[in-house]
Amino acid sequence: MSVLLDDKKISKNIVAGQPVKVFYPFVIVKTENGKMLKINLSNKEKSDSLFWDVMQRIAESKVWIPIGKHYHQILDNGWEATADPV
Repeated sequence: MSVLLDDKKISKNIVAGQPVKVFYPFVIVKTENGKMLKINLSNKEKSDSLFWDVMQRIAESKVWIPIGKHYHQILDNGWEATADPV
């Protein structure tokens, strides 16, 4: 079962970012506070043509994506987190 990140303590380490510039090898996002961040991409992301196509579409659609505050990386699971075991 998964839950939204807002419902978990981990959300303190996550910021919403809206991609404003997408050009190889950079993705620049604007946070809710207006701060600009350069996303740290893995080598796999940098070499993945589908990744670049999707990022361009996200930027054009003005969709907000979850970014880790400390390492400025895009989160793999989007806005979901796994639920704690009961």
